[in-house]
Amino acid sequence: MNKFHKRLCVLIFFVSVISAGVIYFTVDINTLSSLTQFNPLAIIAALISISFGLFLDGLRLVQLVNISNEKISFSQALHVVFGNYFLALLTPGFSGGAIAQVLFLRHAEIPVGKATIIVIVRTILSIMFLIMCMPFIFMHDAGIIPWISDETLMIISSLAFLVILMLIWCFKHNYLDYLVIKFVRRLSYKKAKAFLSFYRDNKLAIKLLLASPLKMLKVYITSGLSLLFIYAIVPILMFSLTDDFDGVLAMGRMIILNILLYFSPTPGGSGIAEGGFILLFNSMLPEGTVGIVAVTWRLIAEYIPFLIGFYYTIKVFGRDFLNKPLIK
Repeated sequence: MNKFHKRLCVLIFFVSVISAGVIYFTVDINTLSSLTQFNPLAIIAALISISFGLFLDGLRLVQLVNISNEKISFSQALHVVFGNYFLALLTPGFSGGAIAQVLFLRHAEIPVGKATIIVIVRTILSIMFLIMCMPFIFMHDAGIIPWISDETLMIISSLAFLVILMLIWCFKHNYLDYLVIKFVRRLSYKKAKAFLSFYRDNKLAIKLLLASPLKMLKVYITSGLSLLFIYAIVPILMFSLTDDFDGVLAMGRMIILNILLYFSPTPGGSGIAEGGFILLFNSMLPEGTVGIVAVTWRLIAEYIPFLIGFYYTIKVFGRDFLNKPLIK
C-alpha cells in the first residue's frame, strides 16, 4: 500500500470515527423532536449555496490568471478548485491543497513560477478578507472568547490587518531585502535556499497584487463573496431548525472557525472543525442537534468537494498519479 492509499484509509477511518463520536456524544432525548422541525429543502439550499461559492472560487481564479497575462478556461479553474479540496483533506493544515493547485495549473499550461505566485495570491486574498471581518465580528459577538476581552480581540485583529498592509508596503519597496540577506547568512545552504525561494515567491505575489489594483479589487470582492456563500451553509441549516438565531452572528463564528482551521494540525482539520463547531454553535441550536449539523456541514462543505476533486484528479492525471508519493 503506497503513501496515498495509507493517507486515504487514515482519513476515511478518522472522519468516520469523529463523525460517529460527534453525533453519539451530542444526541440526547430532545434530538428527535428537534429534527422533526427540520426542513429537507435546507439541504438543497445548502448545496445551492456551496455551488455558488465554488463557482465564484473558480471565477476568481480565472481573473487572477488573466491578471498574470496567462489564460485558463473556467472548467480548468474548477479542476484547480476541486483538486485543492482533494489533497487538502489528506494533509495537515490543508498543506496539500497548494500542491494540488500548482499541479492543476501546470496541467493548464501555466508556468510553474506563475502558478506558485497565483496560489499564494489566492491564499493571501482569502486570509485578508477573513482578518478584515474580525473587528466587526467582535463588535457584534461580545464574549465569544471568554478569557480575552472584546477590546483586546479587536485590537489584535486590527493590528493583524495593519501588519499585512505594512508587509505589502515593505515588499513593494524592497525594504525587507537587507534583513532577509542578513538572516539567511546564519542558515545552512539548504535552509537558506528554501527560505530565499519562499521570500521571492511571496514578494512576486505581492507585486502581482499591486500590479492591477482595480482588477485585484474585483478579485478580492469575488473572494469574499465566494467564502460567504460557502460559510452560509451553516446559517441555512440552522434556519431550518430554529427561527431564533442571529444569522450575522452565525456567519461571524464560521469565519473565526475557518481562520483557526488554517492552522489545524490534523488532515483537513478533522476533529478540530467538529470540536470547534460544537463549542461555537452549541448555544445557538436546539438541544441535541449541534453534532448532526456539524457533520452535515462537513459533508456538504468538505467531503462532497473532496470526492469531486478525487474524480477530477484521476480524470486529469490518470490512476498512476495515485501510485506516486503524495507529499514528501
